[in-house]
Amino acid sequence: MYRPAFSLAALIIAAVPVACAQMPFSSAAAAASMIASPAAMTAHPNSIQPETTLNINAESKISVAPDIAYITAGVTEERATASEAMAAQAKAMNGVFAALEKAGVAKKDIQTSGLSLYPRYDYIETKQKDGSSRGEQRLAGYVASNNVTARVRNLDTLGATIDSLVKSGGNTFSGVTFALDNDKALKNQAREQAMKEAIAKAELYARASGLKVARIVTISEGYEYSPQPMMTARAEMAMDMASAPTPVAGGEVGVTASVSVMFELVK
Repeated sequence: MYRPAFSLAALIIAAVPVACAQMPFSSAAAAASMIASPAAMTAHPNSIQPETTLNINAESKISVAPDIAYITAGVTEERATASEAMAAQAKAMNGVFAALEKAGVAKKDIQTSGLSLYPRYDYIETKQKDGSSRGEQRLAGYVASNNVTARVRNLDTLGATIDSLVKSGGNTFSGVTFALDNDKALKNQAREQAMKEAIAKAELYARASGLKVARIVTISEGYEYSPQPMMTARAEMAMDMASAPTPVAGGEVGVTASVSVMFELVK
């Protein structure tokens, strides 16, 4: 009796895989899940479901008075020959450098920003024998231009510095740009405020939804330094200045920090 009982048990065990193989896929998967280990059925503690997240964008802008200014000025001279034009601009440019040095601008704060030499042509129409007109270009001379960008650290002397450039021979003036010499601390302050704004927004949305903020999932940031718009002036206008220096107002410059934060929300 013992031997037939063993054969019957072996037959039942062998039949189980065959029965599973004949099940539909969904039924087989369900059966497999029933025998899976408890660890495989437990969700990862760091997994995030899309419906439990909230993306927030926030920014903060801080404006302060500038502490430096960049001015771009120089000379443009026209002469009959290229060598004469270059010699004329060099002589006038030496006066510009001397004026900047006298105004207290350090050599490291002066940089050549443009140097050019090009021919200038006049367009002339001549009458032909048949009565028609013919236009042609004729060389009128050569134009030499030299410009520098100077960083002025003492804004109290900015107007007087601009005047001295014109008096010393400078006849081109592109404009003034105000900035901060070191904006690192201001950027960090703007970043911190932007992050606080993002958290406040997330908590507001969570309360309105009957949820609460559990944690921050991701943070991405970007900042944009926003200097004061450039002010332009024509050199010939500055030449008519009175004894008082040219008035210049620095206004404010600012730093804008923006952050994008993903929050996890829970009940």
